[in-house]
Amino acid sequence: MKNMCQLLIAIFISSAAILGAQELSPEAKAKAKVGRVETPAPTHPPLQPVDITKLPEGTEQLDLYLLMGQSNMKGRGIMPEESKRDPRMVMMHLKDDSWYLARHPLHLAGDAKTFAGHGNEGVGPGLTFAEALISQNPKIAIGLVPCALGGSPINLWQKGGKLYEEALRRAMVALQTTAPVKARIRGVLWVQGEANANAAGLAVHEAKLLKLVDDLRADLAQPDLPFIACTIGEMGDIRDENNLADAQAMNQILLALSSKRASTACVDARDLHTHIGDRLHYDTAAQNEIGKRFAAKLKELRANKSPGSQPKDAP
Repeated sequence: MKNMCQLLIAIFISSAAILGAQELSPEAKAKAKVGRVETPAPTHPPLQPVDITKLPEGTEQLDLYLLMGQSNMKGRGIMPEESKRDPRMVMMHLKDDSWYLARHPLHLAGDAKTFAGHGNEGVGPGLTFAEALISQNPKIAIGLVPCALGGSPINLWQKGGKLYEEALRRAMVALQTTAPVKARIRGVLWVQGEANANAAGLAVHEAKLLKLVDDLRADLAQPDLPFIACTIGEMGDIRDENNLADAQAMNQILLALSSKRASTACVDARDLHTHIGDRLHYDTAAQNEIGKRFAAKLKELRANKSPGSQPKDAP
């Protein structure tokens, strides 16, 4: 009987592993063991500088967006061989605060000319988000302001916290450098929650998230600044039931955001299960889909906005 039980357990675990492997992206199928997965280094330096004091030909305005959160905003997807070079999409470099044509990785931590000092940053949702907005209105240019940091808990994104203050500083620099073309910050994209998906973090996460929204709007003097979150991945399996339950609980907090504050929303990405091989970081295809969903949610948010609307009661 003991041997039979052991055999059944072995078959069950093997079957679960096979099912889990079916959710791997093509770029991770060769990895039989789920664990730490490295993102390939960025290629084809340098970044291409742009004159941010002039609008790209054919455009009428420059809209700025803050990209905030942790590693799934920073992006870990494998980068395409050819870089985007659309003058209507620009990025403020994470290290030197200068403007360049937007390309992957948006959160480049290395030198803008040589990429020396880069980390594990890869494809996130920001670039596809920008592309989708431009497809909706070809006369706009999009300026992306990367601020995310992998593994960052929400405490660091509270007013006075290191990442909050750095994001605010970068927002002010972005507004200052784009003043000649009268650019405006038109929204914030937020992908964060994995670091706080535990009993202690879940208990206080909603209050901290709402405080982040309120403080950011106050400090930027934009009480109706669109703030769009995204659910975190529910990519656990039978061996990670506790982790999956915590992720599901976090997603309920994120999905409820729009009922707590006006001009907020949450992209539902719970159906996206493809990852880079670690059951944590979305792969390139999933990140591209999330970027499109961010753009669609922003369009929906703007369409539903009515003058004089009031936020619902919230703590």
